[in-house]
Amino acid sequence: MESTIVEGAWEGHLGRGLAPRELQFVLAVVQGMTTKEIARAFGIAPGTVVKRLACAMFKLGVNRQGAMVAEAMRRQIITPLCLLLVAVMAMHSATDAGMARRDRRPSERRSAEMRLVRRAEVNELIG
Repeated sequence: MESTIVEGAWEGHLGRGLAPRELQFVLAVVQGMTTKEIARAFGIAPGTVVKRLACAMFKLGVNRQGAMVAEAMRRQIITPLCLLLVAVMAMHSATDAGMARRDRRPSERRSAEMRLVRRAEVNELIG
């Protein structure tokens, strides 16, 4: 069984080229955290985060954090958890469970009848 790290809405896969700490920091970058925010969250110096991210970028062969995230996704080192949710829903519907397959009733059409009346007819109706 492959080890994974789940961080927010992302899942990181160990054993695919990045060290565990590098993977944790890449997952934090994916969630939009800055270097200082990552350092504060892990209780370490910002320089340590910079070094670990630099090592991760070197291993992935890129020079920018955005490219690091894209390359990690391309190599399937990180994956969004929404794909896991889609897979679960697909399996759920394949087993034909009732709640996921409950069909909605079509809404009943409500039609309103509007009748145009000339002024002469209005006077006849009133008087």
